[in-house]
Amino acid sequence: MKKNKFYFFLIIACFAGYIWLFYNINAVSNTNSGIEICPFKRVTTLPCPSCGSTRSVIALISGDLQKALLINPLGFLIAAVLLVLPFWLLYDLILKKETFLKFYKDAERFLRKPKIAFLFVSLVLINWIWNIIKDL
Repeated sequence: MKKNKFYFFLIIACFAGYIWLFYNINAVSNTNSGIEICPFKRVTTLPCPSCGSTRSVIALISGDLQKALLINPLGFLIAAVLLVLPFWLLYDLILKKETFLKFYKDAERFLRKPKIAFLFVSLVLINWIWNIIKDL
């Protein structure tokens, strides 16, 4: 994928993430429940590894770090991406650089190492088991 298409896709994904987050902030504050759209949970009745991520990010925004961690630790990663990515992409686009693209390619190469991939897959599986135990 070319840089421009890649960056455009990331901008759209980040924008969609902000829309989803703000919609759920309003839904949670007005009715105390967001929309549950996880197709995996609808089919299997089991939560997926990322179930609860939106509520985790909302807890982070509210300043409740412990609640965010207990709901789903992936919320920290998602919040960091939503916070940093738009500025990083804007930096690259304004200065006509490819720092994020280089970071992405380096990270992808790093994650393809068998030991590293095993570690990250294990962490996701542990998080998934935890979500199932919590009956998220």
